[in-house]
Amino acid sequence: MSHGSGLVRTTCSSGGALGPGQPSEGLLDRVYPLTHGALFKVAQMVTLLIAFICVRSSVPIDYGAHSFFEVVTMCDLIMILIFYLVHLFRFYRVLTCISWPLSELLHYLIGTLLLLIASIVIASKSYNQSGLVAGAIFGFLASFLCLASLWLSYKITCITQSSDASA
Repeated sequence: MSHGSGLVRTTCSSGGALGPGQPSEGLLDRVYPLTHGALFKVAQMVTLLIAFICVRSSVPIDYGAHSFFEVVTMCDLIMILIFYLVHLFRFYRVLTCISWPLSELLHYLIGTLLLLIASIVIASKSYNQSGLVAGAIFGFLASFLCLASLWLSYKITCITQSSDASA
């Protein structure tokens, strides 16, 4: 029994790509803040900040769960801010030794998974405290926004190829 070989094709679309009518000079990319990628990043940062504030202002019941949620939300927020600034100030042109699409992909994969776990943990430890419930809801919303940004930025399609070489 022969199995067909699989081909995985990924394409990356960056919100900061230059179009034909856009100027390539200057430090600041004035078009990037209006792109879908930038708006997703801003929405993610706002929801992460709200989730952090909700959990931080609540009475801690389980210190480990609170600390884990706070660390994950702040680290995720800082990394999203870094990627936003990289695109806004076009640092990807200067720092060519870093594969920015790959590092952003890895950040979204790992960060979204950790954020989802932290939101589940804080939701299970909420004990009907309104601050923790709100923090968990905003954590889930931020997880959804990260997944949507990941899906829209990196189109991943799997194509199976036949192993017959009858051409």
